Amino acid sequence: MGNKNLLAGLLLAFVSLFLSACGAVEVKEHANMQAAHGESATIPAETESASAARNTQVVNISASTSMEEIIPSLLKKRVIFVGETHDNYAHHLSQLDIIKGLHQAHPEMAIGMEMFQKPFQSHLDSFVAGELSEQQLLRDSEWFDRWSYDYRLYRPILNYARQHGIPVLALNASKELKKRVSEVGMEGLNEQEKTQIPAEVDRSDEAYTARLRSIFHQHPGSGKRDFERFLDVQLLWDESMAERAAAYLRDNPSKKLVVLAGTGHLMYGSGIPQRVSRRIDVEKAIVLPADNLRIKPGIADFLVFPEAAELPKPGLMGVFLSVAEEGVLVAGIAPDSAAAKAGMKKGDVIQRLNGSTVKLPSDIKVELFEKKPGENVQLTVLRKRFLLSDQELDFAFDLGG
Repeated sequence: MGNKNLLAGLLLAFVSLFLSACGAVEVKEHANMQAAHGESATIPAETESASAARNTQVVNISASTSMEEIIPSLLKKRVIFVGETHDNYAHHLSQLDIIKGLHQAHPEMAIGMEMFQKPFQSHLDSFVAGELSEQQLLRDSEWFDRWSYDYRLYRPILNYARQHGIPVLALNASKELKKRVSEVGMEGLNEQEKTQIPAEVDRSDEAYTARLRSIFHQHPGSGKRDFERFLDVQLLWDESMAERAAAYLRDNPSKKLVVLAGTGHLMYGSGIPQRVSRRIDVEKAIVLPADNLRIKPGIADFLVFPEAAELPKPGLMGVFLSVAEEGVLVAGIAPDSAAAKAGMKKGDVIQRLNGSTVKLPSDIKVELFEKKPGENVQLTVLRKRFLLSDQELDFAFDLGG
């Protein structure tokens, strides 16, 4: 079942719910929520008297196990939360192995994803049903404008879901709603906007608030920002995902749910997991990648130690893109890039790429997302000339790496 490169001796299973370990936690995430800092975990030698005095609890990390061995434990749970650092390919391969192991034993399941926003659920449904291509899913879900991480990181998971007809849930609140909450807070929303926020927002978790306050004050210039609005955005994020997950579990009592989200939304259970439990009483487990965590009591039920894995290098034109009235503006060109060597210039406006009309930078990203270094691309650009009429030019060149 597993990826041998990913899983060779790579799991430390906690032997009971939230068993204690030692240290603090560090997670690198996108946006505002996802970083907490501290020192590297160490397990010092203890004398018998010192250990007894401090009542130290110990996890035997030599008792590691394999993915196949923890799947039976996860199968006893109704919802399994699996964390990630968004740009870490190994984390996504580990998520896929968990999904495969659960699905093979219990096909009645769904996958909830932080990466998609709720207004785009119909496009996910169409993709899983085989009615949309990957390119069309990326366009219709506005992937590169709303999530922006390399789609190839998640491609194996989405294609497995499509191959096996596993429902994929868009968990996240819309970008527009999060922006409004950041601007005016939840209380400042108008009546129509308030209908889009979760009916229940719990502010009682003091440890959650303290962790976010620490993160907030680590940002440059954070003293000038409004922490309450920052907190409101994170609560909107976590409560929205929890509300969507709980509703699915209630409406589909025979199904299990695997929730994929950034580790910062899952650790200690205080982001999404406990907010799901507040809405529906279900057995749950939290699985986190441990390669960039410092372990602390209560952080998770299982820690995964994945072997490093990297995506193949993408094919690159070497241009910086911006919006133009008649296409996509080349706002800059990297020296010695494929585009520079082909003769493209800053200020060119790309109108067609490989025969397809492009209007937004995301159109180009969709066209190129699976291109490799050395593959050929063909472009039509409009070049504006001083005191002369605009010139239409065609370029064909191989992508760089």
